[in-house]
Amino acid sequence: MQMLNSSLARHTRMSLLLLALVASVAACNKQEEPAAEAAAPAAEAASAAVAYVSTQDAGVNVIDLATMQVTRQFDVKANGPRGLAVTDDGKQLVVATRENGSISVIDTATGEVVKQIEVGKNPEFVRVSGNFAFVSSEPSAKAGPPPKPGEKHEEDDDDDDEKIPAKIAVVDLTKGEKIREITGGPETEGVEFSADGKQLVITNEADNTVTVHNIETGELIKTVSTHEYGDRPRGIKVSPDGNTYLATLEFGNKFMVMDKDFNVVRTVDTAETPYGVAYDSKGERIFVATNKAKLLQVFDAKTFEKLKEVPTANRCWHFSFTPDNKNILLACGKSDAVLVIDAEKLEVTSQVEVKNMPWGVVTFPKAMGSLENVK
Repeated sequence: MQMLNSSLARHTRMSLLLLALVASVAACNKQEEPAAEAAAPAAEAASAAVAYVSTQDAGVNVIDLATMQVTRQFDVKANGPRGLAVTDDGKQLVVATRENGSISVIDTATGEVVKQIEVGKNPEFVRVSGNFAFVSSEPSAKAGPPPKPGEKHEEDDDDDDEKIPAKIAVVDLTKGEKIREITGGPETEGVEFSADGKQLVITNEADNTVTVHNIETGELIKTVSTHEYGDRPRGIKVSPDGNTYLATLEFGNKFMVMDKDFNVVRTVDTAETPYGVAYDSKGERIFVATNKAKLLQVFDAKTFEKLKEVPTANRCWHFSFTPDNKNILLACGKSDAVLVIDAEKLEVTSQVEVKNMPWGVVTFPKAMGSLENVK
């Protein structure tokens, strides 16, 4: 009987050990499941990174950044798309459409236009902050190429149109309507937010000024004249640390450097007709797209020494880093291409065919670029 009890005890202990082992394995599996589930969306998000490229003669092309291939095209339901911006959650793309003076708000999942909102004549740049879009316009702009310094368009027989103040339309994307306007100079161009988000900085190409406005009230805080340094200010960019602002001067072949209080501290020579400008994410280098020179120029952000010139293509205005900061995508309108540039080697490695005059490019997840600034 004693031997039987001993045997039973051994069997019981073995059974309990087996049960404990099974329970332990099951617990481990349950702990691993959430980790696996969490990893899956991250991998999916990385593989789903895209670039949106506006084309002036068509719509918006979507480039899969994993393959560098155009995978979709969005019909913006209007003519002349130019500036574009993606919302923080990536669910909507806002595109300025020149011919109807509106923006098209596109559902990025379906590619459908969910709203068209009138913003003003000749809308150009789009910037998004939270639920609001800020859209520059050029009511006095003339068709055709810009005049050379000191020249006027042939059809200009009086100056009244040139003095029309432009408006920055402020659009509530939740309500789907323009809620107010900020008055800039004639032909507002680039739009930038101050580092603290309290001010809006605008380049005004027709009167050669950079103006700074209270973003809530629209009140003009400061006007910076660019004429003594160069005319037609175009791109505008704040440094990642918020201490420096850059403005490209198309007819000065320079970019202007301002401190955090918008005092001009110096200018830096560039190649012919600089336009798009951006810092890298660390604020160590400055990139400038020079249109007529067909170069992407790279400068040291502290010394302003020119580090490299990357040969590009025809009418390359705007560019964006990819979200991983490994490549730069440069839209070249008259070459019907988006160039892919290695951000470290600073060499063109490939190009993506994008027909119909590519104008601007932004990415999601968001990245640094001439149309975007990521904190």
